[in-house]
Amino acid sequence: MVLVVVFGVALLIAVLLSGLAARTVLSTSFLFLVGGALVSDGFLELIHITPDSEIVSATADLALFAVLFTDGMHVSFPKLRGNWRNPARALGLGMPLAFVGMALVTHYLVGLDWTTSLLVGAVLAPTDPVFASAIVGRTEVPAKLRQLLNVESGINDRLALPVVLILIAAAGPTAGHAEASLGKIALELVLGLAFGIVLPYVVIELVRFRLLGAEPKLQPLLPLAIGVILYAVCHLTHANPYLAAFSAGAVLTARSLDAKEAFEPLGEALAELAKFAALLVFGALLTPQLFGDLSFGGYVAVVLAIVLIRPASLLSSLIGTRFTRQEKLVAAWFGPKGFASVVYGLLVLQAGIPQGEEAFTLIAVCIAFSIIAHSSTDVPIARLFHVDDLAGIPGGTPEAPRTTKETGHVGT
Repeated sequence: MVLVVVFGVALLIAVLLSGLAARTVLSTSFLFLVGGALVSDGFLELIHITPDSEIVSATADLALFAVLFTDGMHVSFPKLRGNWRNPARALGLGMPLAFVGMALVTHYLVGLDWTTSLLVGAVLAPTDPVFASAIVGRTEVPAKLRQLLNVESGINDRLALPVVLILIAAAGPTAGHAEASLGKIALELVLGLAFGIVLPYVVIELVRFRLLGAEPKLQPLLPLAIGVILYAVCHLTHANPYLAAFSAGAVLTARSLDAKEAFEPLGEALAELAKFAALLVFGALLTPQLFGDLSFGGYVAVVLAIVLIRPASLLSSLIGTRFTRQEKLVAAWFGPKGFASVVYGLLVLQAGIPQGEEAFTLIAVCIAFSIIAHSSTDVPIARLFHVDDLAGIPGGTPEAPRTTKETGHVGT
């Protein structure tokens, strides 16, 4: 119950300060992260949470599912087909370079074995602009830059997941049965994709029967019911819930825009609540002992991951594109580690691999530093484009104000 009170207080403070956060470097995500740390064992000792606590995996799992389900609804297949080249560069070249770069610094600076180092690289390769929402939600920022960050973040954590699971199987106690593990992983991914496509498709077809259909005030609950059933079915059958969630959201939008628009306000609110709860719990893990357990080489690796590896990898992938120098630098900087990395880091910790605790410590500190760095710099950097527009500098084309819904934000 103490945790519920702490969450309620943190939520109240975040709401009261949300207007200020939208105009300054203050971040609501950062508030929950710090709030969780303050009430943990390392400081006020109001709540007692350890990495192996069930609430940690449960909140992170539910938050990622909720965020992916709502993010899937923002995917526009026609727009994606027409503007795929730049995101494809970021995903096909930038992401692998970040993966390899992080693995190299982890192995040589932290001293983890190659399999675990590759695992850390796979966990930290995905980006999540949900912690840099001022960039993807502000009309001062060029549309093609917003789209690049949106599409990249919406897909890269799904691409990283199979790699993470395979490397966990290779590094874990069952490494000797890698072939069976790979088969199991493939089956889980296929089941997740199948459930995510079939369930919303069938439900939308049922709604179209003359004798069936949702009353207007209950229509927002239709996608919610699909999400709840999908979440339960995936966990009962061990299908991959994250692939299922994103697929279901995309199929739901493609089959019924009315259902998507009715659910969007409720879905965004639920996803925000789940996100804040996961951040609070994750913050409670950020104790002085956790930061003390990371070696000096680990801190160097964290800094390099944020200020060198992500920027260099994405800049390399954007060579030859029509982005301006300023746009390339902004895209390269905003590579925050978000919920996918949190969940994948917990999977590493709970897998029982030999160097799992060391890997999780490095991952957790990197995520914390990334959230602080990126969520506190999004607003000032977004305003640079606004200043360019006012000064008449080429490359900053004003756009009509658009809502978050219209920007098509698909980040996790």
